[in-house]
Amino acid sequence: MYSITVSVSKRELYLLKDGQVIRTYPVGVGKMVTATPTGVFTIINKAPNPGGPFGAMWMGLSLPHYGIHGTNAPWSIGKYVSKGCIRMYNEDVLALSKIVPIGTVVTITS
Repeated sequence: MYSITVSVSKRELYLLKDGQVIRTYPVGVGKMVTATPTGVFTIINKAPNPGGPFGAMWMGLSLPHYGIHGTNAPWSIGKYVSKGCIRMYNEDVLALSKIVPIGTVVTITS
C-alpha cells in the first residue's frame, strides 16, 4: 500500500510503499502567511491539466482548497512560495499521480 509524507521544513515529499520510502521529491510549500497545513489527509481527486498555476496535474486533498500539484514556475520548487499547496515539478507530479490511487493517505509534517 502506498502513502505519502511531506516534510514542510525539508521541502520534500516522500513516496512510501508498505511504510518504506521508495522515492523522494523536492517540493515547494506555503509561505509564512499562507503556511502549508499539517495533519493527515487523503487524496480525493485527480485532474490532469487543470490550467492556471497548477501545472500538469492536480491531486486534491481531503482538506478543501489544498492539493499536490505541478507548477508553471519550476524555479519555485524547494522554496516557501505557495498559498499552502504542495508544488512539484510537472514531470514528478505526473509520475506520482500514476502510482498513487485516490484514497492515498498524505501526512504533512512541519
